[in-house]
Amino acid sequence: MGPPEAVSNACLDHPDLAGVHFTGSTGVFQSMWRRVGENIARYRTYPRLVGETGGKDFVFAHPSADLEALAVALVRGAFEYQGQKCSAASRAYIPRSIWPALKERMLDLIATIRVGDVADFRNFMGAVIDARAFARITGVIAESRGDTSCAILTGGGSRDEVGFFVDPTVIETTDPKHRLMREEIFGPVLTVWVYPDAEEARALELCDTTAPYALTGAVFGQDRAFLERAMKALRFSAGNFYLNDKPTGAVVGQQPFGGARASGTNDKAGSALNLYRWMSPRTVKETFVPARALGYPFLGAE
Repeated sequence: MGPPEAVSNACLDHPDLAGVHFTGSTGVFQSMWRRVGENIARYRTYPRLVGETGGKDFVFAHPSADLEALAVALVRGAFEYQGQKCSAASRAYIPRSIWPALKERMLDLIATIRVGDVADFRNFMGAVIDARAFARITGVIAESRGDTSCAILTGGGSRDEVGFFVDPTVIETTDPKHRLMREEIFGPVLTVWVYPDAEEARALELCDTTAPYALTGAVFGQDRAFLERAMKALRFSAGNFYLNDKPTGAVVGQQPFGGARASGTNDKAGSALNLYRWMSPRTVKETFVPARALGYPFLGAE
């Protein structure tokens, strides 16, 4: 324990560094990886680097989705813990045919959410972590107010007199590659892009390619053929993938957690897969009848 920069410098510059297991932001992990690369010649061994970093987690819906389950998953996934989870639902892809009914149900659910002191168990949401997070989140919301491609459907309010509180906010965008669909916010902001039902394949491709992350994601639909298509199209989009459930709440011991791309090294903390990364195998051979002659049989005269 100690000042982060001093501790990092001492560890990353030490010749005995054998590995780093990091949980935090993508930018910090990339800087650590860069530092290790610069120091590679001084280490006694090649350090093993494992990271679980950011996310821009998605919910992708099909017209056959159960609307009530989808609405609850979006609201819980986006606003539990004030959206301050790397797995929080942050972007949603919703077919046009079900959007009006889904929007109405989501807004009804959000209207029941209480925001306040977590000592009062009736409050579904508490404060965001600190002033810096508050400024970042409210700044993103403020930018969206003047953006013609965005519409705030609910929320957008904030208070910092006592604690740093941000209301659950849903923003609809007409631009599937908008910043709100690409960048991690780490706060109670859910962005929705409504896609034409006939353009499912394009929407799946956008879901896969728009954000640099690949941590968690969920698909909703009662059509089994769609679930198969989505699993294939989004194969590398989420290390933890959910069918008809929110993209948060991996069960310890049952759903090893981690993602790839800008979300980390996907080494699945909490599983044997992660443990294997830290093992240094050694192969031992013991010979009881060693060779006592130099030549091999094929070297003899014909």
